[in-house]
Amino acid sequence: MNKTILLLPAMFFITLLQAQQKASPQQEDIRQTVINMFDALSNRDSAALKTHCTADISLYEYGQIWNMDSLILKAITQNQSTGFKRTNRFEFIRTLADKKTGWVTYRLESVIIKEGNPITLQWLETVGVVKERKKWKVKHLHSTLIKRS
Repeated sequence: MNKTILLLPAMFFITLLQAQQKASPQQEDIRQTVINMFDALSNRDSAALKTHCTADISLYEYGQIWNMDSLILKAITQNQSTGFKRTNRFEFIRTLADKKTGWVTYRLESVIIKEGNPITLQWLETVGVVKERKKWKVKHLHSTLIKRS
């Protein structure tokens, strides 16, 4: 009985510690910038993509270093299959920000349909953002592929 009484508060505090804190408006803005960037990729919209990224963006993907030109080439120009659809689901882990810079780490799961064939990809990613003209923009993105099915 005494062990049960001690166990219940311990479980409560463990659950409480694992609960995510509510994001500040600044953190929400940073997260929305990342979501908007991926929406632009999903819509294969290079103009919108450029509005959410710095001109000198660097992406670390699959052991390669990409810039805006290579991102557009690989994700949009070379991706013209009919019936393409991409949906993204984010699980934000941590978002940090000061006045002009921020970092966000998240898990991303994307379901991509090309020519009727769905593929599910899961990544762990970290994005660095900077504020340009009062708007957050993605400056760096590091991506680790966790699972492909």
